[in-house]
Amino acid sequence: MTLASPTPEDVAGAPATDDDTTPRVDGRRARAERSRQAIADALLSLVEGGDLRPTAGRIAQRAGISERLIYHHFADLDELLRVVAERQLARARARMAPLDPVGTRAERIAAIVDQRAELFEWITPIRRASNLQEPFSADLREVRARSNAELRAHTAALFSAELDETDRAEHDELLAALDVTLSWPTWNTLRESGLDPTATRQTLARMVHALLDG
Repeated sequence: MTLASPTPEDVAGAPATDDDTTPRVDGRRARAERSRQAIADALLSLVEGGDLRPTAGRIAQRAGISERLIYHHFADLDELLRVVAERQLARARARMAPLDPVGTRAERIAAIVDQRAELFEWITPIRRASNLQEPFSADLREVRARSNAELRAHTAALFSAELDETDRAEHDELLAALDVTLSWPTWNTLRESGLDPTATRQTLARMVHALLDG
């Protein structure tokens, strides 16, 4: 879908001079940004409510705007999805405060499992919706790759003591195993198998202990 032609906001009176154009332009930009944010918020709200493939019409209805305005502010739904994915990544980062790497092994495992459990339960609706679109969107795949890299680095920092005790090949294998264990796909698989969040946390903790104690 292509960008719709914008509808200018006419202002009564004589043409603007250089002195009074800037405030008018800034005002239009601010309104445009508010509209973009409202559209992105509407999409997030629909997905979090279980509508994993919302149409432009449903997004517009939730945002309280006309469907045409979506394509005024976004070239197509792919661009909108990319903006939403970037926003979701920023929101996820805010939930990923650094954990203390000097605690006991048991304390560190409990801390990261609790943190990932909270994060993964929260992102599940968005992640499922993103999975439907990622095969068709290089932008979404790139955002997902950055997210995965950040989680991997977070895991590596927390368990640096254990990883540093291994040789290079074992280091890479252990980090890969920890990374997969503490990933959303593993969490989602356990949840879909019928485990509740508490049982899933316990299972992840058991898996991480086994990897580090082995």
